[in-house]
Amino acid sequence: MLTGRRILLIVSGGIAAVKVPDLIRRLREAGAAVTPVMTRAAEEFVTPLSLAALAGHPVHRTLFDLTAEAEMGHIELSRSADLILVAPATADLMARMAAGLADDLASTLLLATDTPVLIAPAMNVRMWQHPATQRNLARLMADGIRVVGPGEGAMACGEFGPGRMAEVPDILAAVQAMLAAGPLTGRHVLVTSGPTHEPIDPVRYIANRSSGAQGTAIAAALRDLGARVTFVTGPASVPPPAGVDVVRVETAQQMLAAVQAALPADAAVMAAAVADWRVANAAPVKMKKDGTGRPPTLDFAENPDILATVSAGPDRPRLVVGFAAETHDVLAHAAAKRARKGCDWIVANDVRPATGIMGGAENAVTLLTADVAETWPRLPKDEVARRLAARIAEALS
Repeated sequence: MLTGRRILLIVSGGIAAVKVPDLIRRLREAGAAVTPVMTRAAEEFVTPLSLAALAGHPVHRTLFDLTAEAEMGHIELSRSADLILVAPATADLMARMAAGLADDLASTLLLATDTPVLIAPAMNVRMWQHPATQRNLARLMADGIRVVGPGEGAMACGEFGPGRMAEVPDILAAVQAMLAAGPLTGRHVLVTSGPTHEPIDPVRYIANRSSGAQGTAIAAALRDLGARVTFVTGPASVPPPAGVDVVRVETAQQMLAAVQAALPADAAVMAAAVADWRVANAAPVKMKKDGTGRPPTLDFAENPDILATVSAGPDRPRLVVGFAAETHDVLAHAAAKRARKGCDWIVANDVRPATGIMGGAENAVTLLTADVAETWPRLPKDEVARRLAARIAEALS
């Protein structure tokens, strides 16, 4: 799938660098030519000789190792690839990228290129969650840098949480998605997915039964057609797809902020099951029984209407697709919602418990546009996603 593609692989210093030999092997098996670049710190975890042997190409290590440096060889190296892949991308290298520094070969290559860049972050959980790293991540994504991972799990330092470098198959899938040519190549599509959690107190929240499976499948289908996908997801029970830019949120207010930050986009698919209401008087500490037998009083406030906001906003995508999960009068409610929200299409489905659709593996939808109501048979959610992605590609062509 990567035959003839040239990948410049930048390896920075972190224990996740031990996965790089397998990554190079898998990239070459897929047909890619791999040129490795190593930072000095990376050499503490894996040797240049081993990477050179696996890549079948010399490893570049310092700025003045380049034999053609008198002819600005680092410029040619940074622009001759189809993709620059940074794996692992440490917190330090991400910070230097975000600041536009060019103080070694790796950072100079990243600053001197107009080639697409994909990073696979890897670091301690506290470093990943630090506000500085999250600011740098947001800056890089705003600059068009694509991100795969990180995953969540046990780390070499003994801690557990997000920060593990994405697994090699996920990185490979992300590379293939970025280099795939399809009808949505060059397009940016925003997808929301999953439920939102609205706090009652620090340990309790209001939620719904959405698994996020349909939104995840839609993001993957759009990716497979070549789109750059920004995937804004609530706390779903399914993992996000590889090869998309993932933004995780908890509440409706956080989701709106993430959606607005991701615009502009060519299309928006608002598949998230966003809570209509939040608790206005959420307690700062865990609520306790007071011995009277009376439950606490919860005051509710209406959440922002993300679909309507995007449909009427100054950065409105060319195509806005909403979802209507209903339990009765499905088509009537969906048609009214399309008109009320100002979106172009509505995907309507019946989510009564008897259907098994919410949280299940299949879906039965009707696509409502300004002109038609097109009912599809009950299908696996992956197939629903592929059909919808194909329709989006047609609309944007």
